[in-house]
Amino acid sequence: MNEKKKPPKRNSCPFLLLLLLPWLAFAQPEQELQRILFYNVENFFDTDDDSRTDDEEFLPSGLRLWTWERYQQKQNRIAQVILAAGEGKLPLVIGLCEVENRRVLDGLLEHTPLKDQGYSIVHKESPDRRGIDVALLYRREGFRPLSYRAIPLVHPADTSFRTRDILYLKGILLGDTLHLFVNHWPSKYGGERPTQALRALAATVLRHHTDSLYSQNPQSRILIMGDFNDSPFEKSVSEVLGAGSPADKRIKTKLVNLALPLAEKGKGSLKYRGRWELIDQMIVSTSLLDSSGVHVAKGSFRIFSPAFLLEKDETHLGVRPKRTYLGYRYHGGFSDHLPVGVDLLPGITDD
Repeated sequence: MNEKKKPPKRNSCPFLLLLLLPWLAFAQPEQELQRILFYNVENFFDTDDDSRTDDEEFLPSGLRLWTWERYQQKQNRIAQVILAAGEGKLPLVIGLCEVENRRVLDGLLEHTPLKDQGYSIVHKESPDRRGIDVALLYRREGFRPLSYRAIPLVHPADTSFRTRDILYLKGILLGDTLHLFVNHWPSKYGGERPTQALRALAATVLRHHTDSLYSQNPQSRILIMGDFNDSPFEKSVSEVLGAGSPADKRIKTKLVNLALPLAEKGKGSLKYRGRWELIDQMIVSTSLLDSSGVHVAKGSFRIFSPAFLLEKDETHLGVRPKRTYLGYRYHGGFSDHLPVGVDLLPGITDD
């Protein structure tokens, strides 16, 4: 795949600070508090044709007329969201999904206000037919990767099945070992019921790997993030993966779904047919609720929904995410998803 040479352009966002100012008032005072973010960036494609994937829709000659200028604007939009979601402090770790390749990630860090902010990339090409992958960005000053790999989702009865891998990363954060999993489970395209088994497959594979970590160390600190394409109430998440409620003191599972309390209140990260759904979630091991080591700041899971990410919903009332396209009409927004995040704190010692 040959990259077309284009003159380097340094994008500027003169209004970026104006976007950040309302968020600074809510910044957490703790110096060691670290934010973990997950964001489905919705079709972050470059403008070049990859003959190995079905990316023709996102070409200058494709159905969406995806031009270099639109791609640049998409880059800047994603950077704006990341900076704003940090609320005055850059997120330490950022999970992303619906990115086409390493090239768009390099561009995000080289040609936006994220340049020179100390971010590095973890990415593996996955076999998804459209060519979209998951990836992870991290700041080198606060997170040290030890190892990473892609975990494939192999269908036992369908050798033609292709989807995104799960990205696994082990590293050191706030002095403790943290195991991270970035997910983008199979969608409901083709119908919710016919595709249930595919998301259950993803949950089974992920559960196998978390169980393996527990078998090595029952106190493994695990953080799972992603677009699960199922709500916290669906069987794939609640039963197959076994992610329970943080409010359930009798919980038998070792995984807790931090998104569940907001889902119970009808909050969501995606609006589908007029209804909010919380399919972007963060799930942690119970050990990450224990303050003796790196742990989740209580009540810190949230959906980032500032006004600039939303617009009036003319069809179903209320508001909705301001997305890049409405159907095939370019809309110039950000994504059909809202980002979600959680804060981690260092362990509390008796000293």
